[in-house]
Amino acid sequence: MDPMSMVSGTLAELDGQITDMFRALANGFQKLEKIKDASRQSRQLEELTGKMRDCKRLIKEFDQGIKEEEGSYDFQTNKMLSEKKQSMIKELNSYVALRKKYSSSLENKRIDLFDGPGSEGPPEDNVILASSLTNQQLIDKGNQMMDETDQAIERSKQVVEQTINVGAETAAALKAQTEQMSRIVNELDSIHFSIKKASQLVKEIGRQVATDRCIMAMLFIIVCGVIAIIVVKIVNPNNKEIRDIPGLAPPVMSRKLLWDN
Repeated sequence: MDPMSMVSGTLAELDGQITDMFRALANGFQKLEKIKDASRQSRQLEELTGKMRDCKRLIKEFDQGIKEEEGSYDFQTNKMLSEKKQSMIKELNSYVALRKKYSSSLENKRIDLFDGPGSEGPPEDNVILASSLTNQQLIDKGNQMMDETDQAIERSKQVVEQTINVGAETAAALKAQTEQMSRIVNELDSIHFSIKKASQLVKEIGRQVATDRCIMAMLFIIVCGVIAIIVVKIVNPNNKEIRDIPGLAPPVMSRKLLWDN
């Protein structure tokens, strides 16, 4: 009877997923040995590194499930689950060491899968083989690695959130500037319309002034003509070529009565 059949469906499912992941890692490293091109080896190694990250996440979920359901099983089942988790960590560490070996041969930057940011220890300290640790030390080391990775992920989430906030603030500022530019354009249109109306009004006033000047010039000419006629009539009252101007005719000769003779 399979011991994993005695646990919950969640733990059994996680165990199956981890087993499939280990099988994929084994096949991936076998394929890596046959690849000769350095760039293809590097891409294959990156893909295997991603699978190891997923495997580590599943092992952590498996460990969390054991802790949550510990009270539901007897001593033997809990011991079996603990040993199962330890064997998973050992196998994953063996793949981590294998990845380290291929990374070194490709002269890539040495980055350990479970190292936290800022780690400056020697490369051989990044991977600790299971044979050099007790079961409890191995469990503690695995938990520590998982915690450090979670912290790195949390920091990455914070950076992403900060980036999103900055993007939202930038978008809001751009929207406000766009609205302000729209208002400025509307104001410029209003000013242009006002200037156009004022220009038309100035032209109309100019035309009216020109018309008034013409009328004044004509009146001035008429007045000058009247004055000239008056002057000529006064100087030469017998000039018949100049018609009498009402009110300026010469005095009427006094008539003699018949009986004055």
